[in-house]
Amino acid sequence: MIGLILFVIAINMFVFFIKKNLTMNQMVHIWFFTISFQLIFDVFINLKYHGYWYITQGVDWEALPAYTILIPPVNILFLNWFPFKRSFIKKFLYMALWVAAILVYESIAQLPPPWGYFEYGWWRLEYSAIIDPILLLLLIGYFKWIQIIERK
Repeated sequence: MIGLILFVIAINMFVFFIKKNLTMNQMVHIWFFTISFQLIFDVFINLKYHGYWYITQGVDWEALPAYTILIPPVNILFLNWFPFKRSFIKKFLYMALWVAAILVYESIAQLPPPWGYFEYGWWRLEYSAIIDPILLLLLIGYFKWIQIIERK
């Protein structure tokens, strides 16, 4: 739990103080999209199939910060610096760097309590390595859709 609190404070403070390339509207959309998508995904992987979970298995109030104020600012950072107008290679390398960082974060979050707060059931880090790029591409697609809507 200590690790969760430290990660939440650190990532939110970092997002608060950086120069943002996203509008407030875009950040709010990304924040709520992330919460919604993560909860839908985790209903199946966590609650139905017991693949992984935060803190304890099942619905848990202690895990609420992980769902609401930990992952959304990470996605805002990802999109804030994404090289939209760069070459495919730059985009690929940026994605690869972020996937590697997410996998390191996931490994750290699995430390024993009180530092760790993330547990695996049958899920493995290799599954995250496959799924994370897909999730980031979905996030980029959603962000581009928001940009299209804003222009109309």
